[in-house]
Amino acid sequence: MARYGLEGRVALVTGGSRGIGLEVAGRLLEEGARVAVCARKAEGLQAAERELRARREAAGLPGDSVLTVQAHVAEEEQVERLFAAVAECFGRLDVLVNNVGMNLVTPSVVDAEVAAWRKILDTNLTGTYLCARQAARLMRGQGKGAIVNISSIAARRASPALGIYGVAKAGIEALTRVLAAELAPLGVRVNAVAPGMVRTGFSAPFWGDEELHRRIVASIPAGRIAEPADVAEAVLFLASDAASFITGHTLVVDGGATVVWSGL
Repeated sequence: MARYGLEGRVALVTGGSRGIGLEVAGRLLEEGARVAVCARKAEGLQAAERELRARREAAGLPGDSVLTVQAHVAEEEQVERLFAAVAECFGRLDVLVNNVGMNLVTPSVVDAEVAAWRKILDTNLTGTYLCARQAARLMRGQGKGAIVNISSIAARRASPALGIYGVAKAGIEALTRVLAAELAPLGVRVNAVAPGMVRTGFSAPFWGDEELHRRIVASIPAGRIAEPADVAEAVLFLASDAASFITGHTLVVDGGATVVWSGL
């Protein structure tokens, strides 16, 4: 199944215990990479470790290919501990996938509590910054590396209940461009992937409602919502040498949703 030439590389996927992050981690393993994943909740990490080890064994990979670390990416000390654990276990870091994302339903940004604003921006944007900063410090010493940040089409259009989340994701895309410019001379590429609606637990309140799901699908030229595997393939491409001359770019994976007007 390997196609991207990632054999032997070390990758860290934040928020890797479910959804997009878990699928990305699994695909990286199948490509022959050694993979670390982090998440805030121990029970989710335990389940993810079982699934990843099963995929590793099915692919005939060595026993030291998976590392799980409990960490909250918005907490600087926990991020430092996370990257220290990756360095200690694997000795290097070649790929960082900043996948952690969270949203609190905020029907109106104006009426939202400041606490909600801070929590959403801290987890999505500050967490991405803290992890990218640590990764860059490791990668620049190697003279090579790839960082892939997960954005969203909510960064590009105002979406109901996703206002603050969209602001945070727009910040991630700006951060991606800034880091790309700063790190390119050091051999480190920084890109982003912006999915549309993806069939995960995170977005279940949207696609899980039959009528809303029908309206969402009707607004997507491709005629369906994305699966985690659709996003994972884009991430692996940007992480690989096939994208060696691509940096500062956001790859939209939305089935064409943002190229047409939506009445949603």
